[in-house]
Amino acid sequence: MTYREGLRKARAALSSLFSGLKGKKGEEYLRSLSEVLIDSDIGVRTAQKLLQGLQRIEGEDAQRFLKENLIALMTPLEKKIVIPDSPSPYTLLVLGINGVGKTTTIGKMAHHFRDQGKKVLLAAGDTFRAAAIEQLVLWAQASGAEIVKGTQGADASAVIYDAIKAALSRGSDVVIVDTAGRQHTKVDLMEELRKVKRAMGKALQGAPHESLLVLDAGTGQNALSQAREFHSALSLTGLIMAKLDGTAKGGTLVAIARELSLPVAFLGLGEGIDDLVEFRARDYVEALFT
Repeated sequence: MTYREGLRKARAALSSLFSGLKGKKGEEYLRSLSEVLIDSDIGVRTAQKLLQGLQRIEGEDAQRFLKENLIALMTPLEKKIVIPDSPSPYTLLVLGINGVGKTTTIGKMAHHFRDQGKKVLLAAGDTFRAAAIEQLVLWAQASGAEIVKGTQGADASAVIYDAIKAALSRGSDVVIVDTAGRQHTKVDLMEELRKVKRAMGKALQGAPHESLLVLDAGTGQNALSQAREFHSALSLTGLIMAKLDGTAKGGTLVAIARELSLPVAFLGLGEGIDDLVEFRARDYVEALFT
């Protein structure tokens, strides 16, 4: 799926917001434009930064100015994950609360790396949620990846440790680790995930090589709160924004990436196995505005 196809609803939502600016001028225009940016989930701080230099620009010229400034803001935060020859396997720890599309995203990532000729192994580390293991098994079959799994309720750290050891013995290029997204409290969840991270380091020095957080684009500023919590507890190396084909207004990704200085690796633009794309700032912004 192309950026333009996947962001159709987000583009329509943003266009609707901008339509309310017609006929406004001067201070009224700037005030309304600021409201539009905040309503698009871009965040107050980022909105203020984008509005700098707009005092004498209105209408379509202002939108062009905003577009180019957004591209300039986001381009340094592009993150391309390239699987190196060493260390091998290259380990990706994938995090996120339940419902954001984490396991589905892992399946799409497996397909992405398999298309590059890589040997991929999935670690079914979400032993907490019912049916999570079965869901990952289906994605492994669809993508052609191998999988190491335990049973529901098993020690997730032990399953993931065994998966990395299996990857070492089988000559896998990539290990993608699924994790739980819910425990009885947030403290329980973060401690469980820290334990998983330690287990990965014991199985392979330097692991995990990437710690990636999956977020649901439709949750707006709540996604920013999630990113702050996970980053504080687990030192993220990048973001994946899922469900951008839904009713998200497009600004959430900008707010999170800018406020936390976190790069963006992938975007989820649809339900299909091919609907995960590498993040490219210019393609993303142009698909939102045109």
